[in-house]
Amino acid sequence: MNPLQYLGQLSSMLRVPLMVMLLMAVASIVLSERVLTRLSQNQETYLTALASSYLDGIAASVSPSVVHQDSWEIFDILTRMKPQKATIYAQETVVTDAKNIVLASDIPDVHPTLGQMDPKFGMEFEEEMRLDTVSQLAFAARSIRHNEEIIGKVYVVFDASSLLKERREVLQTLILTNIGLAVLLAAIGFFVVRRMVLPMQILERHLLKAASGGLEFISDVEYPKANREAKRIFGAFNQLVGAEKEREGLVDRLTKEERLASLGRIASGMAHEINNPLGGLLNAADTLKKHGHQEKVRLETVDLIKRGLLGIRDVVQAALVTYRPQRSSRVFTLKDLTDISLLLRSDLGSRAQELKILPVPFDKVFDDLPAGPIRQAIMNLVLNASNASPHGCEIVLSISQSKEGTHLEVKDIAEGLPDDAGEILTAPLKSGIPDGMSGLGLWVVRQIADELGATLSVKPNIPKGTIIAIDIPRRSGEMIHAAA
Repeated sequence: MNPLQYLGQLSSMLRVPLMVMLLMAVASIVLSERVLTRLSQNQETYLTALASSYLDGIAASVSPSVVHQDSWEIFDILTRMKPQKATIYAQETVVTDAKNIVLASDIPDVHPTLGQMDPKFGMEFEEEMRLDTVSQLAFAARSIRHNEEIIGKVYVVFDASSLLKERREVLQTLILTNIGLAVLLAAIGFFVVRRMVLPMQILERHLLKAASGGLEFISDVEYPKANREAKRIFGAFNQLVGAEKEREGLVDRLTKEERLASLGRIASGMAHEINNPLGGLLNAADTLKKHGHQEKVRLETVDLIKRGLLGIRDVVQAALVTYRPQRSSRVFTLKDLTDISLLLRSDLGSRAQELKILPVPFDKVFDDLPAGPIRQAIMNLVLNASNASPHGCEIVLSISQSKEGTHLEVKDIAEGLPDDAGEILTAPLKSGIPDGMSGLGLWVVRQIADELGATLSVKPNIPKGTIIAIDIPRRSGEMIHAAA
């Protein structure tokens, strides 16, 4: 991985200090190089000036002796002019004639007098002073002139270890100082950035919780002590959380009201379904009272009363299955389809409409489908289709199963589902309740579908109308709780 890409993946609290250290390292290298270059130039200038002065003094002093080839006098001059306690001193001095014959040296054992100077030793010298950092020696030479004629040469080897030592000390000081500054600035950067980034991390944590459904207020404990901007951002976030929770509470209340309204409509239908057999039961009671002594009349009347009571029981049981609190403990069966038809018969009958349930090849239960939510979803979709469809039409309900799960469809011949209503069913996230929407039936269906992990779809019913489909995935062995 590219180092820059790796650096970009780090958090800001680590990335900024590392970048500070990197920039400090680059700046330190550049500054150190410039300081050392300048120091080296100053040292070499100083050494050159010192060597030139020393060489000029030696050349002027030994010039008469070189003319007379007086080796003892030259040796005496070299001995007397050699500094004893100087920081930079001449370690070795050799005086030769024009033919490179050694006239005198302050180290005779190395350079014998009147002997030929070692060529290797002469190669170390140039016209200009040369500093060798490896041996820590400086080499300088000067021609001795008499009447504009070169009569000899002075070779001097200086000990430059003190200059190089000073250079190393400066380098060490620069390195330690720069490292200290880099670490100090990185630490300051870490704590400053940590303080700056901490509010954003708190906000990020709450946003991630909100994205996963755990919307929470930012508590006072998490508020930064001295960051006004972060406090304003946190305050705005808490306002959004409050508004969202208020919206959710409003939607929950409206959903409950819609269910109560649905219950009222069903209760009205139940009253109609119950009143009809009640009238017959009262007539049967009168008949039994007047003619109960006749066995045939008595048996027929009792049988009529029994059928009427069974009809009332079916209507009451169908309503209880849909609206009693503990409705999620039972699995959806074909009996539920009969109950739905019974409960909606009065509502559809008022519009001369008919609910047609297509035959399904099942005689027991639908795999792992909870009865309560499925019944409520079907009833809401059928009532929605009934309200949108003209009088005297037919509404078709069909259910099929496959290896993937259960497919449910409700077809009508209305003018079509409005776009905002269709968005409630098919949008990736739950949409808000459209303005002007008279009921919450589709909203409740969407809630039930989300809890079941189902997929809703809306398509046209050729040649006219709408098909709303629910695809519920198979969840073998798992009981899904009823929709809230």
